[in-house]
Amino acid sequence: ILSKKGVIILPDIYANAGGVTVSYFEWVQNIQGFMWDEEKVNQELKRYMTKAFHNIKNMCQSHDCNLRMGAFTLGVNRVARATILRGWEA
Repeated sequence: ILSKKGVIILPDIYANAGGVTVSYFEWVQNIQGFMWDEEKVNQELKRYMTKAFHNIKNMCQSHDCNLRMGAFTLGVNRVARATILRGWEA
């Protein structure tokens, strides 16, 4: 209904990715024994989230679909590519 009214809806996988990404940053910092300040965390998060949004948007443009389907298609393509690269293809 919202989509038909022209409301842009962010996919849940993208909307929740910020917290997961920052958790990853914390994990990497703990393993490597260093600590970023808040400004560095926000800078890196912005870089990752901006790139992810552009990747989703590009997928939407090439497949003429909404953001939800673009994110889903991007994810499926990445899993399929990783599967083939690992030699797991059927």
